[in-house]
Amino acid sequence: MTAPVTAGAAGAAPAEDPRLSFTQSIVLTIKQPARLRNLELLLLALATIINAGAIALVQLGALGEIDTTVLGFGAGLAGLALVMHIALRFVARDADPFILPIITTLNGLGIAMIYRIDIARGYEGWDGLGLRQMMWMALAMVLALIVLLVVRNHRALARYRYIAMAVGIALLLLPFVPGLGTVINGARLWISVAGFTFQPGEIAKIALAVFFAGYLVTARDSLSMVGTRVLGVQLPRARDLGPILIIWVASLGVLIFQRDLGTSLLYFGLFVVMIYISTGRLSWVLLGLGLFLGGAAIASRTLTYVEGRFAAWLDSFNPEVYDAIGGSYQLVQGMFGMANGGLIGTGLGQGRPDLTPLAESDYIIASLGEELGLVGIFAVLGLYLLLVARGFRIGFNGPDDFGRLLAVGLSFVIVLQVFIVIGGVTRVIPLTGLTTPFLAAGGSSLVANWIIAALLLRLSDTVRHQPRLVVDD
Repeated sequence: MTAPVTAGAAGAAPAEDPRLSFTQSIVLTIKQPARLRNLELLLLALATIINAGAIALVQLGALGEIDTTVLGFGAGLAGLALVMHIALRFVARDADPFILPIITTLNGLGIAMIYRIDIARGYEGWDGLGLRQMMWMALAMVLALIVLLVVRNHRALARYRYIAMAVGIALLLLPFVPGLGTVINGARLWISVAGFTFQPGEIAKIALAVFFAGYLVTARDSLSMVGTRVLGVQLPRARDLGPILIIWVASLGVLIFQRDLGTSLLYFGLFVVMIYISTGRLSWVLLGLGLFLGGAAIASRTLTYVEGRFAAWLDSFNPEVYDAIGGSYQLVQGMFGMANGGLIGTGLGQGRPDLTPLAESDYIIASLGEELGLVGIFAVLGLYLLLVARGFRIGFNGPDDFGRLLAVGLSFVIVLQVFIVIGGVTRVIPLTGLTTPFLAAGGSSLVANWIIAALLLRLSDTVRHQPRLVVDD
């Protein structure tokens, strides 16, 4: 009986034949990471070309000439991406080769569009948001690299699940600290330090995902096997309802006190999905949907802020709603912009995305839709789809329950944000205040999403690094 070790990695396992010798299997296992990193390098080069081309087209379309200064900053960011790629060759040799190129491309397209809106509004140099976004991207990449260097084994995070919960709650409460919290656009989500604003709730979602994964691993049996069956649906025990009720109350607290519908939906949706993945019980999803819909119905009737969002969604073209403070003006302008783009868009630098309020943040999808058209939006959605698919694949192939839950949870954070933002912009659901991951202007969101990408890279390295024993009887 022989027991050769094969490469065993999902999606790229060349040594599946149990008749291979031990030496052959080891050689193939050693060669596999090199192929992954070489593929990543090739895709990074393609991402750099796309991003440089987007900035050049913006300049030609809006200015009629190319400014090499901005392209120089872009080259610096490409150099940082290369540094991160080199670091992966040493600290995460088996990491997924698609994640880094995808987020680099998305980030670059976002910077190109923010820079284009700066040009339309007459900003130059460091007065515009485009170069600031480049600075945030550089900081986010450095922090992501630090996460990769510090978190060498994701299982260590499970030991700190309750610390992660405390950190997450503390971050949510920071905007209420007198002298630290600040109100922007009617929402109390930011803190201001030395003239810089930051949204701590973006980091809180990562801490809460770590806590949810750690808690659900330990409480899975009681949540999945114990309960009372009512009308064919197994309902959990009252004491097991505690965590979901706490998260429901916390989500409503974010909605009521911080006036943020999108973040409230994000936190609650994250927990419901992770508890469903952990237990496999549909009753948790039905219960979660019931609690959310009930809370949304009450909020739409009692909170002026939420009532206005629903009115702008359901009756956007009503002149009274359109002209009201916080009405549907922004929503309608964004829809007109996307309609102006048509199938193939007006071309980078040749539209008028600046006519839509907050076109560089909340409505960057509408801005891209106007200048890149429906084809461009589908390409962006395709990148998000591939990114989330890789994340789910990492989770489903994970070697341990905590890693599986954490990978699925972090991936779901991205996909839910994309759905909430694009659904609001296209009037599928009420508009919320979330940002589009990696695309929209905003340093806190960019830092948080790059950290999520770093954790997914670490998890994917763990998945592929686990050898699989094949026994030949």
